[in-house]
Amino acid sequence: MSIWDSITGRKPSKSSSPTQEPSTSFESRPFDPSTAQDVSSFLSSSSIPDPSLLHPLAGLNQESLDYLTLEESTLSDLPGSQSALPSRGFTDDLCYGTGITYLGALGMGGAWGLTEGLNRLPASAPPKLRLNSVLNSVTRRGPFLGNSAGVIALVYNGINSTIGKVRGKHDAANSVAAGALSGMLFKSTRGIRPMMISGGIVAGAAGTWAVSEALPKILITFH
Repeated sequence: MSIWDSITGRKPSKSSSPTQEPSTSFESRPFDPSTAQDVSSFLSSSSIPDPSLLHPLAGLNQESLDYLTLEESTLSDLPGSQSALPSRGFTDDLCYGTGITYLGALGMGGAWGLTEGLNRLPASAPPKLRLNSVLNSVTRRGPFLGNSAGVIALVYNGINSTIGKVRGKHDAANSVAAGALSGMLFKSTRGIRPMMISGGIVAGAAGTWAVSEALPKILITFH
């Protein structure tokens, strides 16, 4: 009912519309075997994509790709600069030398701390106390020895590379001089005597490494 019909008092006319009852009947169509799909229709090449096209580099032209190549000419050309590992200069020597020295000294310091921790307490001590003693000794000796050797190796590689650039070659004399200078610099705040002792130890270690590095070449020359 509208507002106007409410004011005038007009009654709305009732329109009778026939209601349709829902139909529950359906017609079944005959089955046609020719329209059915078999397994071959699903496995056809048109429905399944090529797996090789899913690779991220599938659409690239392989003939125009640029590959990273390390030429032998990029290696250091100073006499005596090549050792057991190929070196391209100061950065390679710094990474290899410092990393190997640090890890080696860290392992030696851990073994030193393990022995010290086991011998500090008697064998009759409780296992928890012995474990605590071992952990304290390992974490104290291992990083101390590793950090000290890493710093010496860092300074040694820098001095050795500088001497090699100035002299134009790498030999045992460079290693011994760099070892002495780096050892003395490491203990420079402790006085003259600790400086000399530290320089002698590092120079001896560097000389031993240089001799062991050159020993295969000497044996090949004599044979």
